Amino acid sequence: MSSDPRAPQDGEPAGPPSDRTRLRRKPKRGHYDRATIDAILDAAILGHVGWVRDGQPYVTPVNVWRAGERLLWHASVGSGMAMALDGQPVCVTVSHVDSLVLARSATNHSVDYRSVMALGIARRMTDEREIDAALEGLVEALFPGRWATLRPMTDGERRATAVLWIDLSEASAKVRDVGLIEDPGDETWTTRAGVVPVRMVRGEPEPDAFVPEGTPAPEVRLP
Repeated sequence: MSSDPRAPQDGEPAGPPSDRTRLRRKPKRGHYDRATIDAILDAAILGHVGWVRDGQPYVTPVNVWRAGERLLWHASVGSGMAMALDGQPVCVTVSHVDSLVLARSATNHSVDYRSVMALGIARRMTDEREIDAALEGLVEALFPGRWATLRPMTDGERRATAVLWIDLSEASAKVRDVGLIEDPGDETWTTRAGVVPVRMVRGEPEPDAFVPEGTPAPEVRLP
């Protein structure tokens, strides 16, 4: 029998990796398997890092990306977050809104969404090759094939960039995907109800003045 608390036993769904990540309110929305967690993370562009300095909580928006068992983000080496976080506990979250749910009562309005919360100890990369590989992973996650076309990063740029990460051993997903739920009898109320799908879409690329005519637009990955 597996010692991993998330490993399913006899067809049961994976369990939470720790009591801290267990969903207590509406537990059926909780998902603890890595396939679900990884899919939500891999569709993310922006995440939020929660951390505390001198007793003051902060939540910082950052670019996030996954590399295997790690969730990574970057920051300026001079930022308070980069200077404070190495070896400190953090909470990193990502979320996607899939639809707005309109009900016939105010309390039954809701949102369909997918989210992940990961807890861990933040670590800062120090090896230059590891930093380069991590930043390449960020660029390639958003713009496939672009890293090879870019001017090489300078030593100064590398020194100015901090890459931080946590492992994903203590992460959970929360998903609402049920659409409209109403109280019996509300369907007779004349107000329109249902869902409004929400999607992220890419606009037309807008090149700067130095792009030669006819240069192909970059490939952009969107969730």
